[in-house]
Amino acid sequence: MIFAELFLMLIIILVAAEVFTNALEHLGEKLKISEGVTGSLFAAVGTALPETLVPLLAIFAGTANAHVNEEIGVGAILGAPLMLSTLSIFLMAMAVLKKRGWQGHLTPEHTGLTRDLNFFLAAFSLSAVALFIPHETPLFRTLLAFAMVMIYFFYIMLTLRASAHLVKDGHGTEAEGKMMLCKFGLPEHMAVIMIQLVLGLGLLVAGAKGFIHGVDGASQIMGISPLLLSLLIIPIATELPEKVNSILWIRRHKDTLAFGNITGAMVFQGTLLPAIGIMLTPWTPQREVLAGIIITLVAATWLRWMSSRGQLRVWHLAFNGALYATYLAIVLI
Repeated sequence: MIFAELFLMLIIILVAAEVFTNALEHLGEKLKISEGVTGSLFAAVGTALPETLVPLLAIFAGTANAHVNEEIGVGAILGAPLMLSTLSIFLMAMAVLKKRGWQGHLTPEHTGLTRDLNFFLAAFSLSAVALFIPHETPLFRTLLAFAMVMIYFFYIMLTLRASAHLVKDGHGTEAEGKMMLCKFGLPEHMAVIMIQLVLGLGLLVAGAKGFIHGVDGASQIMGISPLLLSLLIIPIATELPEKVNSILWIRRHKDTLAFGNITGAMVFQGTLLPAIGIMLTPWTPQREVLAGIIITLVAATWLRWMSSRGQLRVWHLAFNGALYATYLAIVLI
């Protein structure tokens, strides 16, 4: 029964991702904004809601055991950027491997990708530093958390400022095909676009929550600890929207949207959520936690380095998949 529920929730997520991405493309085209803004802000924040809710619910309204709540919260906070920077990037590469080959080029808009990765690396490095700051010095933790929030604020400002120039340079969002709701005779007005966005987002959240419930039941059968559950299994469920949306876009040669959806979510989840974790949880350098942060930073640095060379290829992203396998070996063996 548990596995049937998992399969049903996966189908709902897949359908919801198609509905959501279709509406986002039409919204971006209607607003005349760049693909970078559509992917890095709209899609990234919208599809990040399921994995954002998990740690917040765990910390503020989890189980009766405060220690378990903290472990689930920390694991979910750090597991999301780990999954995005490694497994999600790798799955994108596998989605186009047959058509483009190992040496095939990936062509996301360079300045947006670089900006996302720079902001993520700056903020997430602060979360690593916070691991070694004791709770007896709350002022330093507060300053670090505030700095991470401000980093995301400046990121939004720069991303929006860059949009107009990118549209002029030919990077405006272009919708592919008709709006799904318009196929039922509805006009392509802003109100209809918003209705389809809300519908897609609602299905994404419901599907992700149902998937988490199924994974939780399955994990109890397998006897997995709360920290490993939150680091490994919960992010797989909650990151499905990002993975599916990016795979859909990259298969359509919309590389900027595909990468922006993932790297924009990395910035969102590498700034605001760790800031909450630093303030409200022990945030200590346990082996699983420290290894996750290091692997995530290495994965993002590798992607940043390859992108800066101007020759981002499919095989480069395979290295990110290898890093995820490395993390599994560290925590499971």
